[in-house]
Amino acid sequence: MIELSNYKAKYNLGDRVSGRWNKIPFVGSVGNDRIVSEAGPEVTIHLDLPIKHNGETCCILVVKHRDIRPLVVM
Repeated sequence: MIELSNYKAKYNLGDRVSGRWNKIPFVGSVGNDRIVSEAGPEVTIHLDLPIKHNGETCCILVVKHRDIRPLVVM
């Protein structure tokens, strides 16, 4: 059982991340790193560019930690 009140966020507000959502690559900024239920922690991502999937345009994604990684700046 996960203690909801003792959750320590892995990402901070504004951290740059990249990843894949439904096999579509994305880049964006972290909006919120939270735990809402027993399903585990999730991260809200504000995308740099919108994604069109199944006829709908998405500007904000909610993903699991395993779906993203910190963006490497060259």
